[in-house]
Amino acid sequence: MSLIELQDLEKSYGVVKALRKLTLTIPQGSFFGLLGPNGSGKSTTLKILCTLLEPDSGEVLIDGENALKNPRNIRQKIGYVAQEVALDKILTGRELLQLHGDLYHLKRSFRNKKIDDLIDRLDMHSWIDRRSGSYSGGMKRRLDLATGLLHEPKLLILDEPTSGLDIESRSTIWSLLRELHGQGTTILLSSHYLEEVDELSDKMAIIDSGNVIAQGSPSQLKKQLGKNRVTLKVREFSNQIEGQKVLELIKEVKGLNNPVVNKAQGFSVNFFVDNTDGLSSLRRQLTEEGFEIFSLSESRPSLDDVYLQATGKTLMDAELEVVTQRDLKKEAKQAMR
Repeated sequence: MSLIELQDLEKSYGVVKALRKLTLTIPQGSFFGLLGPNGSGKSTTLKILCTLLEPDSGEVLIDGENALKNPRNIRQKIGYVAQEVALDKILTGRELLQLHGDLYHLKRSFRNKKIDDLIDRLDMHSWIDRRSGSYSGGMKRRLDLATGLLHEPKLLILDEPTSGLDIESRSTIWSLLRELHGQGTTILLSSHYLEEVDELSDKMAIIDSGNVIAQGSPSQLKKQLGKNRVTLKVREFSNQIEGQKVLELIKEVKGLNNPVVNKAQGFSVNFFVDNTDGLSSLRRQLTEEGFEIFSLSESRPSLDDVYLQATGKTLMDAELEVVTQRDLKKEAKQAMR
């Protein structure tokens, strides 16, 4: 049974298209990971789900109800932890939780019991009665998560919940999320951390440029590629012609699958191999064509390989591309002043 159904969502910010007919179904009771680089459309999708943003077109159903027509009902069913933490620096953590409980119209006895439970589960005893203006990033994140859980939502939506956190804080949050999922809460987690999505989610989708480019379970997506991943370079600084030539050679060898040229990493070629016979054949082919192997590494498939297969670049390359474009636009604006 589906808890979330998104159909043909489109959203633009001026000339920038954030979502391009994005379609996605999320089963009830799942721990669903949404993976993609900054600027891919993840946060826009979550804000639309939380009724904080209206799409230009498309349909949003949550628990069988139209979220665009009945936002008040939807807000009662969801808990949302945004990417940016917004806390009143004067209030203590406990006072903030009490305030949020009152905003949810919770009975005081239930509210106080729930606050004590969350303080315990998120290990906040030693600092919860200090003013929140003195909190570290990890403390703020734990408190922010607690506010999203006070009313025991059917759906918990998390936008980059562990970004920039220390290992201890991340481990505490992961532990609670696993516990909540085990109790039946549907969790939608947006992240650009490969490890986080791979470790926590039972189903996932990869978003790039406002589109879903792959979806399934993490294990299924990796298994579809092949047994072992190989990265091959014929020269330290290969060019596009050489990369394309090697790509064509790999396509001719039986047992070598899904070859793709990684332009951002010196036109290296990534492919997947089922047995060593295919690699031996490739070595002979390369020698006959006058190529020498500069480097060849082998590893198990990862979610980054899934992203590379779909886009021709790694997730890190995509992140750097977004940052570079942002810096160039900033420089262009400054130059026009």
